[in-house]
Amino acid sequence: MVGINASYSHTNIGIRSICEFVKEKAGLGVNQGNGTSGNKEKIDESLGGNDDIDFVEFTINQPLVEIFRGILEKAPQMVLFSTYIWNAEIMAKVIPEICKILPGAVVGAGGPEFGYAAEVYLNKISSLDFVMKGEGEETVLELFNEFSTNGGKFGKDSFEKSEITKILESIKGLYFWNREENSKRIVYTGDRPLLQNLSDLPFPYPELRNTVVDSHDCKIFYYESSRGCPYDCSYCMSSLDKRVRFVDLERVFEDLQIFLDAQVPLVKFVDRTYNLKTQRYISIWQYILEHHNHKTMFHFEIEAEYLSPDALDFLQKVPQGVMQFEIGVQSANKKTLAAVNRSTNVEKAAENIKRIPRTIHQHLDLIAGLPYENLESFGNSFDFVMSLKPHALQLGFLKVLHGTQMENFATKNNWQWMENPVYETFSTPYMTYPDILFLKDVEILVDAYWNSGKFVHVMNFLGRKIGFWKFFSELADYARTKGVFDAARRETFWFEFLALNYETFFSNPNFALNEKEIFLKVLYELLRYDFLLRGKQGGFPSWFIRNYDKDRHYECLLAADALGPGARVAFARSEYEVFACNVDSSIPENETHTYEKLILY
Repeated sequence: MVGINASYSHTNIGIRSICEFVKEKAGLGVNQGNGTSGNKEKIDESLGGNDDIDFVEFTINQPLVEIFRGILEKAPQMVLFSTYIWNAEIMAKVIPEICKILPGAVVGAGGPEFGYAAEVYLNKISSLDFVMKGEGEETVLELFNEFSTNGGKFGKDSFEKSEITKILESIKGLYFWNREENSKRIVYTGDRPLLQNLSDLPFPYPELRNTVVDSHDCKIFYYESSRGCPYDCSYCMSSLDKRVRFVDLERVFEDLQIFLDAQVPLVKFVDRTYNLKTQRYISIWQYILEHHNHKTMFHFEIEAEYLSPDALDFLQKVPQGVMQFEIGVQSANKKTLAAVNRSTNVEKAAENIKRIPRTIHQHLDLIAGLPYENLESFGNSFDFVMSLKPHALQLGFLKVLHGTQMENFATKNNWQWMENPVYETFSTPYMTYPDILFLKDVEILVDAYWNSGKFVHVMNFLGRKIGFWKFFSELADYARTKGVFDAARRETFWFEFLALNYETFFSNPNFALNEKEIFLKVLYELLRYDFLLRGKQGGFPSWFIRNYDKDRHYECLLAADALGPGARVAFARSEYEVFACNVDSSIPENETHTYEKLILY
């Protein structure tokens, strides 16, 4: 099985789950692959006689030849590809070449991208033998069992075409070309029943048992405690399967303990909506809290308006570094939310989000390109989300996915979107393509000035004095005229850009500022403060005017009992600066006296 991930840090839970399931049911051994090991002898082996299942993983950034070599080194008789919108483009390049390199191998694909557009991809990639739709564990097991009845020989060379057709016809959930008929046609064998007992699925990361992950390992481990989603969001693939199934709680606890014992850095629950059954999801949180190792972060996708009072009370006990939430707000426009079948109770969502303690990292989502949302409406949604002070705001763009209700709606209502993955919206009746491009610029600025966490004091000040949407939308226009989005951007670029342009930028007539001189002075001081909070500086840029006294620095270290092993080390681990306002105040613009600050790193 082959996974091509978006980045090195990602892991493909789908191919792991399938491999472990087939291994267990068929009594096989499985070795995890990474697409880089192997030897010439293995490459030269015959395709026959390899009665086993394995997987390899790559990234979309790897050269194609590395992917070809990694697959070839496994000497496979059958190759199955796991497809998503983020890897579909490279899959469409890899699969035809693999069919040339391994002409005797049976080649198939599955996953949400090919699975829901099977006929499209069978027509596009004529060498593809079949496409799987839906859950893959039992489908692959049946494929393995059917082909292995021929002495463990899976390859095309071991079967007549009619035999392969007969095997494929006997397995539910497959699309394939019937090449036996004079008039070639695509056959679909019918929907496969869903797995009813998810607890039958083996733990997908057996390599984590009895081991401790390197603390520098940046891998993300995905985990599912349920499948399906009861909600009906029209743009989401999960809305196609509303039959929610759960892993038994005791089994979930066993799996979580493996992650905790291995001290993995990040576990992301891929449950489409985690907080469905109050007692169940609180029990999982309770287990995590009681057994936490002070090293593993757990990530959950939450529907905020459905958090129960008991859940919100429980969350008050969660310390820093244990959980992070991704919350899809998507829009604050109630007409828009109703049009995509989402809850319109934005007031309840906001109330609950405000109750989630700041010890839990909160990542809130907006989607541009939804029905009835123009730039003005989107700006209102933007300010609504920013008023909730998320740790990060993800500004996403509507993707019109195959098989969703949104695809039908968009087709009937003159949406324009990419024909190929990632199917992102170009324009709607409410937003032009230049509007979308403008929001792409805003997205870059939000990542730089808000999501980075490097401009906390500057952004809180500007949000209060200017308003977040007004600031970011005006800055996007201004930055475009300065060629910012076309420039190479080093680490300190965004500090320098604001520091060198803030006086000109805020001279814009759109900013009707009272006491403008004081406003600019405070903004500059907060910019200096945020710059220092990044860490000890090896030097200072030309825009940064220091107000420093070494003797006073020493006196502050002494008063703070921070001299430690010696003055030299203490100076190296601290900074001292005098500011023209109280940079720690929530209303620094009202300060008139200087304010000294000792910063300890």
